[in-house]
Amino acid sequence: MAIKNEDPKRSRSRQIGNILLLVGAGLLAFNFIFTAFSAPQLPKVPYSLFVHQVQSNQVSRASIGQELITYQLRNGVGDRGGEILTTTPIFDLKLPDLLQTNGVEFSAAPAPKNNWFGTLLGWVLPPLIFVGIFQLFNRGGASGGLQIGKSKAKVYVEGSAPKTLFADVAGVDEAKTELEEIVQFLKTPEKYTRIGAKIPKGVLLVGPPGTGKTLLAKAVAGEAGVPFFSISGSEFVELFVGVGSARVRDLFEQAKKQSPCIVFIDELDAVGKSRASGGFYGGNDEREQTLNQLLTEMDGFGADGTTVIVLAATNRPESLDPALLRPGRFDRQVLVDRPDKSGREAILKIHAGKVILDPTVDLKVIAGRTSGFAGADLANLVNEAALLAARAGRESVMMADFSEAIERVVAGLEKKSRVLNEQEKRIVAYHEVGHALVGSLASGSGKVEKISIIPRGMAALGYTLQMPSEDRFLMSKEDLEAQIATLLGGRSAEELIFGSITTGASNDLQRATELAEQMVTTYGMSETLGPLAYQQRRNDFLGGMNSGRTVSPQTAESIDREIKGIVSAAHDRARDILHQNRELLESISEKLLETEVIEGETLEHLLSQVKLPQAVLSHNG
Repeated sequence: MAIKNEDPKRSRSRQIGNILLLVGAGLLAFNFIFTAFSAPQLPKVPYSLFVHQVQSNQVSRASIGQELITYQLRNGVGDRGGEILTTTPIFDLKLPDLLQTNGVEFSAAPAPKNNWFGTLLGWVLPPLIFVGIFQLFNRGGASGGLQIGKSKAKVYVEGSAPKTLFADVAGVDEAKTELEEIVQFLKTPEKYTRIGAKIPKGVLLVGPPGTGKTLLAKAVAGEAGVPFFSISGSEFVELFVGVGSARVRDLFEQAKKQSPCIVFIDELDAVGKSRASGGFYGGNDEREQTLNQLLTEMDGFGADGTTVIVLAATNRPESLDPALLRPGRFDRQVLVDRPDKSGREAILKIHAGKVILDPTVDLKVIAGRTSGFAGADLANLVNEAALLAARAGRESVMMADFSEAIERVVAGLEKKSRVLNEQEKRIVAYHEVGHALVGSLASGSGKVEKISIIPRGMAALGYTLQMPSEDRFLMSKEDLEAQIATLLGGRSAEELIFGSITTGASNDLQRATELAEQMVTTYGMSETLGPLAYQQRRNDFLGGMNSGRTVSPQTAESIDREIKGIVSAAHDRARDILHQNRELLESISEKLLETEVIEGETLEHLLSQVKLPQAVLSHNG
């Protein structure tokens, strides 16, 4: 897809504006030079010297003005006799008396000569500059800085540049299948209209950030071979009321002229937010007028036989106005979610095809270690691995580069300059090994692949890397309890070995408490409270906090008690596991203090020796 060339009329308008501005600037500069050099240049002296010369009877005549005093010396006064000098006047009521006393002939300065050229410029120059600026900024196109009522959409049409196709998009097979029908609508609309079917007017792409919503929209336009208008929702709304609605009208007028075509509105929630949520119920709000105009255009632009399909993307579908989502406007909603393991592998193949890979790189293994990564995350991962390989001077990207890139994304950059004292290093080592030992027995937490006491990121003094072996879509109560126990393994190790606790477990405690709270208030996993949900989940993809329902003080107390009970039970479980494996805890921690990092087969062999507590074994038996 290539950006459409600028319209010739708009180009001429811009050229006229530039010429007028250059003419105005040239006239202004000429007037400055003419004024500066037309007046005679006379020597200028301090006012104090002028007074001294008057008192010494050296001045014969003077012309006094408000901004300048011009005077002439008497003949025979040194080498400067008869010379004409100037000085800047100082407010002095005694100056006339001083001049008269010393016999100086003085008069007021004559009125300045009429500068016809400056007067002409005063009348002609401002209109020229105004017209030039108006012509310059009132042209169409995306580059107009102060356009009023003109759409800022970028228009892509068929050209020599490579275009985006469905083959360039991976990991969202269901969404592609749904959008392939839109391509058929655009290519052969008569196939559907012949039997009375109506072509959908709008398709809403919803999903987390970075999953490829914009890329999918471009692929639809590329496959259909039709013009593609791309604009962000925030570009409609301006300070002045009515500008946004005018831009909406202009956008759809342009789209109708190039029918069939696609209009893509990114971040639709910026302009389509629910009118009830903002507290504006009148018609004088700029955002509401823009939304109303968008609703009107989507209702009527297909009535004249034109084929214009609106694709929009948002990651906040719950905030959109209900009138925008009804059938007849956005007829379809397509979920563009994070890819599964096979989808991640397909995405990695697309991006890895642009770099030189070592034969040992296994994209299937990398896909398994990147659960939860979106398409943009995977593209960044491949690029980060390529940068690491280039930094090390290698000719190809190796598996170790991908492993380091994953750790950078998950845990942050290494902070080798952050030096810990010996006691802090020991505490961090036992803390991380405590996580690993408990996590090796936890179901649903993933495989422990690495333990490190090298600081990473903003606050992590060490980390235990657990990567899921498969995608999980359902978690049991036992899985969540095991995750909480793993989070508390570090604090439990500190208590067992050092008999005290530090601030290093603050993040672990926060995550464990939030997970226990979700078990009680969202998932209904409390035997005391029963299968009730006390949280109202938001239907967005930004990870915002859920809003709580209004509960009685007794219920709130019961919720707190249940949360504390879950966390305390997980804490006891972690301590039991570490107490049963204390010798292994100490030996692995001492080894970690020597090497700073334990991973691979060595770590797998050590963790295979972890034993379950006797109480758990007897219970299972």
